[in-house]
Amino acid sequence: MTSRFADGLAVGSDLVEVAERAVGQALSRLGDRADLVCFFICGDDPDDVARAGERAMRLAPDAHVIGCSATGVIGDGQGVELAPSVSAWAATLGEARLTTFALETLTTEDKFVVVGLPQRGPDDHVAILLADPYSFPTDAFVERSVDVLGDLPLIGGLANGLQGRGSVRLFADGEVYTEGAIGVLLSGPIQVSTVVSQGCRPIGPTMVVTGADDNLLLELAGQPALARLEDIVSDLDEDDRELVASGLQIGLAINEYADRHERGDFLIRGVIGIDPEREAVAIGDVVEIGRTVRFQVRDAATADEDLYDMLDAHREELGRVDGALLFSCNGRGSAMFGTADHDPVALRDTLGPIGMAGFFAAGEVGPVGGHNHVHGFTASVLVFSSGRAGGE
Repeated sequence: MTSRFADGLAVGSDLVEVAERAVGQALSRLGDRADLVCFFICGDDPDDVARAGERAMRLAPDAHVIGCSATGVIGDGQGVELAPSVSAWAATLGEARLTTFALETLTTEDKFVVVGLPQRGPDDHVAILLADPYSFPTDAFVERSVDVLGDLPLIGGLANGLQGRGSVRLFADGEVYTEGAIGVLLSGPIQVSTVVSQGCRPIGPTMVVTGADDNLLLELAGQPALARLEDIVSDLDEDDRELVASGLQIGLAINEYADRHERGDFLIRGVIGIDPEREAVAIGDVVEIGRTVRFQVRDAATADEDLYDMLDAHREELGRVDGALLFSCNGRGSAMFGTADHDPVALRDTLGPIGMAGFFAAGEVGPVGGHNHVHGFTASVLVFSSGRAGGE
């Protein structure tokens, strides 16, 4: 039977030729007409990236095509970082409906308005979102997406370029964009689901926020937040203290009413500083009084275990998995695991030899606890399946 999903990867200095090879691999391995093609390009020169993207889009004239620039790409079961390369992914999606879109921001005196969103339908399942982090207010848009999109999951990542600001390129159905965001809405008879692995484990007790001011935690469980943090750190072993020093995190409980809050029960946010005068701890989010929180640490072993555990559980629940798109933080890969291949290998180990591609993102988009968020150091995965465990 012809595969419904396929991927390709090519590396080389001539990006246009590399794009031809990567997209050609994916299309030839698919063995059928593609309905959706996604590609990701890492290159030094934004103009070369644009030309490669234009060539990639022309190779699949009958498909919906989206893509973006990146500082690393994923395909053919491996990752490539900071080197001229292109990964591609092609899918035949049967009777599913696809709606590509391009978003731009209009600014008024006191707010911004995002235009270009597709109309919602009753059988919409998920939207893939690729955004330029320098020009598009991704955090605010994603956090407030429920107001416009309801419970529609968003999955994807923040694009980037090797030259940073101004080097991002986005691609959608023949058009090249230098700002904003693009994506595709998937609707109709299709089975898709999401996995978001934040890769942290908790330290210290679960606590209720009893004092807060914007993103400052003033009191935790009735005591100054800084004093509570110092007590927790003093009880840790030397290895965990080093993890705290290299990057402490905090988890915001997803379900306030759960009897226990363990790993995977939190939305992870960074601890970004302390205020000794107020004995406060500053975090990367606004937390209301009454919210349950727990400090967290992240290391390679924890991130590895978390991703494998989540994918294993997902595979067991879904049964047959056919394809996936992987949006992995550019702080993972070789920086965290010593190899760029860790996350794609984890997907292959757990989900099987499926058509899978993606890129190393400057921030990852995915739902946690039924709400869309922008994450860091996370692996966000869109999984395509065709049967539950025990049957097709």
